Amino acid sequence: MKVARGFWSHVLVVLAVAVVLSAIARHAGYSVAAWALLASGGLAIAFLAYFFRDPDRPVVEDSRAVVSGADGWVRSVERFREDKYLKTDCVRISTFLTPFDVHVNRAPIAGSIAALDYTPGKHLFTIQEAASDVNEHSSIVIVGRRTRCLVKQIVGPIVRRVVYWLTVGQSVEAGERIGMMKFGSRLDVYLPEEDVEVLVKPGDRVLAGITAIARIRKGDST
Repeated sequence: MKVARGFWSHVLVVLAVAVVLSAIARHAGYSVAAWALLASGGLAIAFLAYFFRDPDRPVVEDSRAVVSGADGWVRSVERFREDKYLKTDCVRISTFLTPFDVHVNRAPIAGSIAALDYTPGKHLFTIQEAASDVNEHSSIVIVGRRTRCLVKQIVGPIVRRVVYWLTVGQSVEAGERIGMMKFGSRLDVYLPEEDVEVLVKPGDRVLAGITAIARIRKGDST
């Protein structure tokens, strides 16, 4: 099974904590507790392996397809103006991830990375509307041949880290791995409203790099 970047560093931390606490318990004469701590460490590592799984996905063949950036459920499809990065009227498609979803994120469109940003903030439950603006989040702007998009990885209230594996100017293909939400639970994709036709609605199940969430109006599918 393929696992995402960062998996082994988390394993080392869990393993070290379990071994140290077990040694302390054994030294104090609590043998049962020592074995229980080691077993707990093993379970935690098994969960990490499940959480960091990173399955391969097929190549996106349709160049007009905008694919989902995350596995999960479409929480909302909303329209409003985005003035910081895209500076135009946009449609925002929000995907909510459960703990059982793959948390590796993928590029919705092919293009060049035009901007990267990380914004500190609050840790509201990501199901709340305000979370997109006030929660800690990353911002990734991809400029493609036919349209642009803004991707926001948004942290939740429990464990609070999202990462991207990108540099400004880097080229990406649609569906390419771009980062991971380490227990974060919401990803927003912003698209210029006039450029796309939305293909999903709230409640739809989507898979990163596979499910087309919108279709670019301009050009053919090659």
